Amino acid sequence: MNNTMIIDNHKALITFDADLQMFRGEFIGLNGGADFYSDTVEGLQREAHLSLQAFLRTCKENGIKPYQQYSGRILTRLPSELHEQVAHTAIAQGISINQFVKNTLAQAVQA
Repeated sequence: MNNTMIIDNHKALITFDADLQMFRGEFIGLNGGADFYSDTVEGLQREAHLSLQAFLRTCKENGIKPYQQYSGRILTRLPSELHEQVAHTAIAQGISINQFVKNTLAQAVQA
């Protein structure tokens, strides 16, 4: 089971650990680990808030940027047939392959 929840405007990935019989949360997009556990949703929200605040405080105290930096570049490999289909579709739409990929990814993450 994989789900996300928003805690203090930060996204966290939530999984269930069957061995521990607990939920585990981990914030994504941070420049380090900030995880938390609980056996209830309410407890998970409480522990998440505490974990995030501790992480951000530690970053501030140590002069560390708390968020991951992204360059805006993605290198990917495609089968040649798919590359051809993408190129033809982009040409048919009158846009570059890069714009086609940006549009497609933007649609996918909004879903």
